[in-house]
Amino acid sequence: MSIIEARALLRKHVKQEYVLAHSRETEAVMRALAAYFKEDGELWGICGLLHDLDLDAIDNKLENHGKKTIEILKEEGFELPIIFRAILSHAENLGFVSEKRVNNLEFALAAAENITGIIIAYTLILPEKKLEKVQPKSVLKRLKEKSFAAKVNREMINDIEKTGLTKDKFVEIAVGAIKEIAPELGF
Repeated sequence: MSIIEARALLRKHVKQEYVLAHSRETEAVMRALAAYFKEDGELWGICGLLHDLDLDAIDNKLENHGKKTIEILKEEGFELPIIFRAILSHAENLGFVSEKRVNNLEFALAAAENITGIIIAYTLILPEKKLEKVQPKSVLKRLKEKSFAAKVNREMINDIEKTGLTKDKFVEIAVGAIKEIAPELGF
């Protein structure tokens, strides 16, 4: 699968603007993390882009999250075991999948998709609402405030350290990656 095919699938199956933006943000962070770890940027980017492909289809039935994405991808003719496992395990915290995160791709996906929520929430409280004003140290500070962007799973973010990457460096990479796509996001 190419990134062009992945973006077409995303547009076909996801209609919510928020999910489209979140998917693109996660893709950007995953590509940056792949560069850091010297991994395949396209593969990691596709994983980030498609991780929530099923959100429209599952209609808030979170027990199907991840599983439905795999079903959709198979129906579309794609067999991507590495990506399938990462997508299933990113929903580990929901308690509906047996796959546990065990490798860098899986820990990175769960952390990346969660850090985007903190970064965007922080951007929205700034007077200018511009990503260029976001500093990693400010995001790290907000990360410690459990009431800020309360639905963001901080444990999934903290688990990035299981890859050998510090949380500080992870936030720096994530902020930089999202800043690169700021014009596309309208920030």
